[in-house]
Amino acid sequence: MGLLYHAYAALSSVIFFSCLGPFWAYTRISGRHRMDLRERSGLVPCPGSGNAGSPRIWLHAASLGEVKVAAGLKRHLQDLMPGCSIIVSTSTVHGRNLATELFDNHPVIYAPMDAPFAVRRAISRTRPDVMVFLETEIWPVWITEAKRMGVMVALVNGRISMRSIKRYLALQPFFRDVLKNVDVFSMILQEDGDRIVKMGADPLKVRINGNAKYELLLAIGTDPSTEEEARKILNLNATQVALVAGSTRQGEEEIVLEAYEKISERFPETVLIIAPRHIARTSAIESVLKTGSVRYQLWTDLCAGARRVEPVVVVNTFGELLKLYSVGTLVFCGASLVPLGGQNPLEPAAWGKAVFYGPFMDDFLDAKALLESVDAGIEVADAEQFAQKAIELLNDREALIEKGDRARKALLTKIGAAERHARVIAELAEKVSRQ
Repeated sequence: MGLLYHAYAALSSVIFFSCLGPFWAYTRISGRHRMDLRERSGLVPCPGSGNAGSPRIWLHAASLGEVKVAAGLKRHLQDLMPGCSIIVSTSTVHGRNLATELFDNHPVIYAPMDAPFAVRRAISRTRPDVMVFLETEIWPVWITEAKRMGVMVALVNGRISMRSIKRYLALQPFFRDVLKNVDVFSMILQEDGDRIVKMGADPLKVRINGNAKYELLLAIGTDPSTEEEARKILNLNATQVALVAGSTRQGEEEIVLEAYEKISERFPETVLIIAPRHIARTSAIESVLKTGSVRYQLWTDLCAGARRVEPVVVVNTFGELLKLYSVGTLVFCGASLVPLGGQNPLEPAAWGKAVFYGPFMDDFLDAKALLESVDAGIEVADAEQFAQKAIELLNDREALIEKGDRARKALLTKIGAAERHARVIAELAEKVSRQ
């Protein structure tokens, strides 16, 4: 490895050991995060021996989105490799909670810090045959040490956005050395494959296999009881207009609110549901609403039994967005009216919803293109355009419903990516068994 890698590994070690003492003291005083500290230091639980002769696959899924991809891969991995052991690691509390729910019979752990000591210890204790990093998870030390310890390494459902490629290319010699340790790159789009090659990946190791998220999303949008539950909590009747603004970021709530006010002039019973990407921003959103004298209620109060009587609901808990998309007459995906790359518009599409978003969808260009190819994605630049297009569709409900139907049908055409990615992992596991 080059000097840049050794410098990175040394720096990560210094940071790791510098933070270890203070964080240990914090866990002792507060009684919180003790498991986090142990597992992030590499002291992960040792899994059982598993089935003799069956491979052990470690899936690293940083947070909620990646955990959903991992869940989509799980069934296919078990079909392709009966008896295989699966370990799932995450980097966030919310990701771990979801993984624990979706992988009830498999170990779920926190990912080790990207420092040699922590990574080596975690790999020694788990002894995986194949280490799988999902989507954009490129951890230099982890990848390098796994390869040194004889583990096959894969980047699966890989994507490299237009925004991130510039940062990667600024350190191209460094990433070229790191990516030499990856055995296969199973990417979503050809553009993702081209970008990973620009970063230094061997083009002979690159495969294009589509987006594994599609299948899980379609499974989500099939349970009518989910919509019934959300409607009951929100006190929504079947004909009432609901505008769901999902994963909003700073600067977007004001735009959405302005559009909502214009929409509600024509459709007075419209309910606005704001679900920010980060619930820590709840108080900031409340301040915006109070400044505009807008009446609102919090989602937690409704879940506790309060009756919704106000026109705006602020969602102040995590993990509710997919449920809320089910009731949306109009759905907006955030991080797109500000230059933050957008959010996944296929989540509401799975419920058969037409989707509104802003011009900044750099991280989800494939999903955007899919929806627009069937006239089910609606790009808006500002509140005026948002309100205008929304009102047009509300005046023609049949057209709105047809857009949603086309969105879901477009997803159905993409079935199969999860199995293709799983086959890539199974091929690596087979190579291990032959060694």
